[in-house]
Amino acid sequence: MQNLQGKSIAILATNGFEQSELEVPRDKLREAGATVHVVSLESGQIKGWDKDDWGRAVDVDKTLDSVSADDYDAIVLPGGQINPDLLRVEQKAIDFITKFWTDKKVVAAICHAPWLLVETGIAKGRKMTSYPSVKTDVINAGAQWEDSPVATDQGLVTSRNPGDLDAFCEKIAEEINEGRHERRAA
Repeated sequence: MQNLQGKSIAILATNGFEQSELEVPRDKLREAGATVHVVSLESGQIKGWDKDDWGRAVDVDKTLDSVSADDYDAIVLPGGQINPDLLRVEQKAIDFITKFWTDKKVVAAICHAPWLLVETGIAKGRKMTSYPSVKTDVINAGAQWEDSPVATDQGLVTSRNPGDLDAFCEKIAEEINEGRHERRAA
């Protein structure tokens, strides 16, 4: 994995995140030298979903009210069915994600988290992948969907499922090190 010393990354999640899709990027990005904060709607802990039942709790480092996209180089959006569905009805979460995009920073989403990219409008005109059950939503939002471990489009990184986490994390690091994606169309 590329060195991420001096970089800061927000992982936006709430209860019902897919366990591995939060923990693996958090741990790998920290191992690469990044400062990684789990950001959520409320302080304390959020509980994961581990395959087919509730998983472990994860400590929240910062609340959404206490952070700004200006504090970070990238945002990571873990999936799970519950997590992105709860976040996409929270305007503060949508605004937070959108600010990363308009600031030309890296936005990474896996599994069901591309629902958040649909909600923000980021999906339109972008090359993306997602969990298969989200495919139609992504296509209807105007994205070019592909079935691949990781799809990248000007700083937008998407993956399908926990089996793609290694490729997902590697691509996030690569895109962060490329810096701002100035060629992005409005």
